[in-house]
Amino acid sequence: MEHFYLEIPSHKRKMEIIDYINELIFYNSDINGIEILAKILDGYSFEEVLEHCLNLEKKEYAKKLGKAQVKTFLLIRKEDNKVIGALNIRWNIPENAKHFSGNIGYGIRPTERGKGYNKINLYLGLMEAQKIGLDKVKLVCETSNLGSVKTIESLGGALEKTEIDPYDGVLTSTYSFNIDETIHKRKETFKNNI
Repeated sequence: MEHFYLEIPSHKRKMEIIDYINELIFYNSDINGIEILAKILDGYSFEEVLEHCLNLEKKEYAKKLGKAQVKTFLLIRKEDNKVIGALNIRWNIPENAKHFSGNIGYGIRPTERGKGYNKINLYLGLMEAQKIGLDKVKLVCETSNLGSVKTIESLGGALEKTEIDPYDGVLTSTYSFNIDETIHKRKETFKNNI
């Protein structure tokens, strides 16, 4: 049985984070859950993006930039101490961004997909959202992203609506979770993995 935990990004994981981002690029994969740190692809230094990433958790910092507060995590597999995925939690989302912005974004590195890890990733993310004080969260997902749809639905996400996202013209579904209910219902499922 494999075990996983979430970890805040840090300098000690610099090369692993860069390797993870490079793997996403190599496989032409969406950069979900680690978007802030992926700004290194835009020419920023790792140190700059890490500082920005950690500061976005602060209300004053995020508000000054007109952004949601964001807390980013790495999904670590205990057995080999490997970065398997990433996840971010967003709250205090500005009104102008609420319609197609979810509270949780997540992803698994391409070479580790298809093993059920994103379910564990999302479950741990819901636990962290609960610690932040959220009782309900919204997730958005392109309808063509069948892996993410399966992950959300397997944890009991309730479909609220499906419509075209005007930002990118993609058919997108919005799901909601009651965090306490989901954690309680899925506790037995994931207790051996965390």
